[in-house]
Amino acid sequence: MDRSEGQALARSLAIGAVGGLVFQLVGLPLAWMLGPLTANLVVSAKGVDVRVPEPLREVFLGVLGLVLGSQVTPQLAERVLDWPLSAMLLLLGVAASTAAAAAWYRRCGFDPVSAWFASAPGALTAMILMGEKAGGDPRRIAIAQSLRVVLVVMILPPLFWFFEGASGADVAAAVDRELAAPWMLLALPLLLPLGRRLRLPSPTLLAPLLFAGLLSGFGLASLSLPEWGMNLMLWVLGCAIGARFRGLSSARLGRYVGEAFVATLVALAVLAGFAELIHRLLDVPRDVALLALAPGGIGEMAILAVALDLDPVFVAFHHLLRMVALMLFAPFWARWLLGRPAQ
Repeated sequence: MDRSEGQALARSLAIGAVGGLVFQLVGLPLAWMLGPLTANLVVSAKGVDVRVPEPLREVFLGVLGLVLGSQVTPQLAERVLDWPLSAMLLLLGVAASTAAAAAWYRRCGFDPVSAWFASAPGALTAMILMGEKAGGDPRRIAIAQSLRVVLVVMILPPLFWFFEGASGADVAAAVDRELAAPWMLLALPLLLPLGRRLRLPSPTLLAPLLFAGLLSGFGLASLSLPEWGMNLMLWVLGCAIGARFRGLSSARLGRYVGEAFVATLVALAVLAGFAELIHRLLDVPRDVALLALAPGGIGEMAILAVALDLDPVFVAFHHLLRMVALMLFAPFWARWLLGRPAQ
């Protein structure tokens, strides 16, 4: 890490700390994720150089994977039989929400390829690359995809908070645990490159998740972080998300946010209908079903699931399934779009 990158990181973390403290004092939910995210998003749009290096983000994403995998219990197998139906509803919801959001982006002037790949809810990097290969605008796809993730993260916690009456203290209490099995963190230097070598989707999250899931599933060990550890993880990851928009002018960001906000609301409304079906048919709590289907990134949704104590394994399974399905189906969809006559 060179000097300028180190200064940008220190600036990002300091600004994020201010945002976290403000959100905590106001009593907002997920203060140490949403505060740093919002603060970094605002200053980056003003031209301030804030950065979280990718290796550091990957380490904390790996910690999240260990925490998430540690939620697996031997009793989990009893619930897996319910998941094929929810998986089918998830895939139907993804198709419907993508079509609805793409229709909106077409009204905003996107070409057909960019509209579809900007609307696909997940596998951000793959959608950008495949969309560009199919003739789309990679910058518009990247910005729309990134804003969707940020907006979902910012919309859902206050929504749960409002409808369920949770307070910031309630959320903090949900993650106030004692430190357990910290030695599992020492496995990260091996797990992160292993995940990349095995070509896993989201390898820095999934490899630690599978490792911790095996240990926890067999009752051998489960990582648990105290409140300060959870807040530290949320702080760094929140800063990393907010700093993505460095170099984008305020005026252009405002226009893109407006377009993405409507697209995100449309996708959330469609997916909320499918989440309601899961709730009614499988008796899955409504908030868990909505978070499992929400059009955010797997890492960000896993953060919310762990921090809000909303059945993290169920949520992560469905987001992983969605990501894999999109990566498998998108090449065929891109080929079909390429074969269509120009519009």
